[in-house]
Parts: sequence; C-alpha cells; structure tokens
Amino acid sequence: MSSTELPETRTAAAPPASRSRAVRVADGEELRSVTLPGLSLNVRARPGDRPGLPSALYVHGLGGSSQNWSALMPLLADLVDGEAVDLPGFGVSPPPADGNYSVTGHARAVIRLLDSERRGPVHLFGNSLGGAVATRVAAVRPDLVRTLTLISPALPELRAQRSAWPTALLALPGVSSSFARLTRGWTPEQRVRGVMALCYGDPGRVTDEGFLHAVEEMERRLELPYFWDAMARSSRGIVDAYTLGGQHGLWRQAERVLAPTLLVYGGRDRLVSFRMARRAATAFRGSRLLTLPDAGHVAMMEYPETVAQAARELIADHGGS
Repeated sequence: MSSTELPETRTAAAPPASRSRAVRVADGEELRSVTLPGLSLNVRARPGDRPGLPSALYVHGLGGSSQNWSALMPLLADLVDGEAVDLPGFGVSPPPADGNYSVTGHARAVIRLLDSERRGPVHLFGNSLGGAVATRVAAVRPDLVRTLTLISPALPELRAQRSAWPTALLALPGVSSSFARLTRGWTPEQRVRGVMALCYGDPGRVTDEGFLHAVEEMERRLELPYFWDAMARSSRGIVDAYTLGGQHGLWRQAERVLAPTLLVYGGRDRLVSFRMARRAATAFRGSRLLTLPDAGHVAMMEYPETVAQAARELIADHGGS
C-alpha cells in the first residue's frame, strides 16, 4: 500500500472548497491542500515551537474534521510538529474520486499522504473512526508510525450501546436521505446540541464561543451536496469493518501493532462502550490505558490537558525530541 507520488501543495487561509463559507482557523494554525491522483486532502497544520521536532498526524472521527484537534495540538507543539487531516468527504476535503469511504479507503488516504510527503514515522493520533483508521495504518505500515494514541477507537463490539444504534442505522441504504428529509426543519443550533449531547460526557463544558463556532461549521457542512452521502458511506464502512474476520479484522490488526500505544476511554461515552477499554488494553501489546470517568466520546476536546499530559509521556518515552 505504499505510494511514492509527489503531492501538489497549496497553502492559503482557506482551501478552494470553502469559498462559499469561511472555515475557522485558530491562532497558530495554517491550512493547505494536498492534491494526489484521485484524492485531495485538506491539512490543518500546527507547526512545532522550534525546527526539527518529530511529526504528528491527527485523524478525526465520523462527522468530524481536523478542527476536532485544535484544542489538543497547541498543548503538544513543544514536542511535535503537528498536522490534522480532513478525511475524504469531511471538513474541507472533497469526496474521493473512487467513492471509497471504507476504513481501508480512509487508511489508504492517510498512507498516501504520509508517503507522498515522506513524513513518517509520525506520532499518530486517532479518534473514533479515525482510531480504526489509525489502527489499520499502524498494522499494515509500521514504518510510518512512531507512537499511536487512540481516543475512543471505533473497534468492533458484539453488543453496541443503544445510543450508538442511530449511527449504525445511517449505513442502511436510504436511511441517510430519509433522515435528511425528516430533519430538514432542524436549525443548525438544534443539530449541534444533539451532536454535543451524544459526543460529550458533559455538554456544559463547551464554551459559548465553542458552540458558536460549531454552529458555523454545521451551517457550512449542510451546504455541501455530498454531506449526507459521506456520512452514510463512512458509517457503512465502519459496519463493514466490524464484520471482517481473519487477518483483516480490526482486533487482529490491533494485535499486530508494534508502535507504543496509548488508549483513552471515557466513562460517559455513548458511542464506544467504556467496557471495551479492557479488551483494547489486552489487544494492543504493552499499551498504556487512560480512563476518564466523566469524559464522553471526544476526550481530546473535553479534557485536552489530561489527554495531552498522557500523550506527552508516551512521546517523551518513545521518540520525542
């Protein structure tokens, strides 16, 4: 799955896909687009505090974007030169030309990005769907991963929580379009509150400014003609990955990961069961486990300082500057 193609890189305040509505860029961040054959990826960079720091790559979850890492990246900028990618069809990255939204397809996009820029090995971070993607990348291309940090990774569960069922239902043909029609009257504010209630252990931790930024991003995404298709196909990709057995199964690949691994699980996670923490700690050899009883599905957004401290210790012990 290696790639040697060189990317065409453009650096700007906002990539072309966002002309109709501006994309938020936090202080100290830079946006650029990387164009490869059949694939264009938006990359949100948070340069390290000094030259020569090792690279880190952050991969978001289903329905998320590179903005999900804006709270964590500056807390690690003295240790790593950080970049967060918008997976194909999410954030500002357009859909992939081949329409492949599977976990393997997303993993291939990450691998192509790293190979084309010759940035590996990196300190790789993944949340939810991004955690499954990062697991696959670390298993099939160990040369690209220095350390692995997984926050509520979407690994197969035999008995998923009821609160996670709606996400799985999006994978069924026709459901996403029906849901889009049924919720046409919902305001962006209502949608954001629903997402936060699902993803945060305590939505009250979100600041008023953070809520307004999330509403602006929701408004922008709802204008994208491929928004619901990307959600549905990526949901289907997760479900399909759950059914794979043998060497391609995610748990089998977790056992093959060689990179030192940090696992982060939230006790109030409504999408990935907290009980999966023990199984994950067993599957990833020699891994470290951080459990946050009050956190939800996006601990790096809800408790960035705590997650950063655990990541700092991992990076310092294994290839930090």
